[in-house]
Amino acid sequence: MTKADFEFIRSLAYENTGIVLPERKKHMVYSRLSRRLRQLNLKDFTQYCSFVSNTPDERINFINALTTNLTAFFREGHHFDYLEQVVIPEWQKKSKKRLRVWSSACSTGEEPYSIAMTLEKHFPISQWDLKILATDLDTNVLEKASIGSYSRDSVTNLPARHLDKYVRHTADNQHIQMRSSIQKMIHFKQLNLLENWPMNGPFDAIFCRNVLIYFDNETKQKIIAKFRKMLGPQGYLFIGHSETLVNISEEFDLIGQTIYRPLGHGGKKLLKPKLSAHHL
Repeated sequence: MTKADFEFIRSLAYENTGIVLPERKKHMVYSRLSRRLRQLNLKDFTQYCSFVSNTPDERINFINALTTNLTAFFREGHHFDYLEQVVIPEWQKKSKKRLRVWSSACSTGEEPYSIAMTLEKHFPISQWDLKILATDLDTNVLEKASIGSYSRDSVTNLPARHLDKYVRHTADNQHIQMRSSIQKMIHFKQLNLLENWPMNGPFDAIFCRNVLIYFDNETKQKIIAKFRKMLGPQGYLFIGHSETLVNISEEFDLIGQTIYRPLGHGGKKLLKPKLSAHHL
């Protein structure tokens, strides 16, 4: 990979995804795209740069190769504690029995399934119009998410109450399958956060965790401004543990650990919910 190759790849990645690839990421880029070179029988990155430049259909493979998809069930458990202890009791008082939640970078699906498991028992479908939108840039991970099948090891930390109710073991006893009771709550769609968003909102909560860290400030500001327009006035925005809206947006109040609400929401702060089994 020449310097010119890396500069082209870095520019194309930013143009298509908003992801910033500093020089220290060169080895990661080399490793991930090398697989595409082998699959396409190309001899070097210069050939690949020419190919992806002239083959629009290759862009999705390019994006899929570069995006990072580290996730887990109930990752950053304090968010789900807050959802359970603060948000759900508030939502249960709504006169309009409609709830919309968006997992905007859902990866292989663990986040939206965790949201669904947290909400399902409190909002029965016979009484509530509840939908969870789960989107991601990477079509490969979306396919896995929509199937809802995972290794047994991935659910070892799930509370027993969730395992018993929402998970069934497959015949080989090496995998689990999410039950239809929560699968039908979630709608998986491919979406690039930098492009037009076809949905109208308003959303009661948006999860965008551990995504902003890959963008520069200008891109962060644009995305957060769009989130604000998509959120209802009483909505919630959950971001990643190492992320902040400081110097990014002045349209939100920080009400908990990486939990935000639009200015003027009128809600109460609860910065330290009790620890639950997610932390044990």
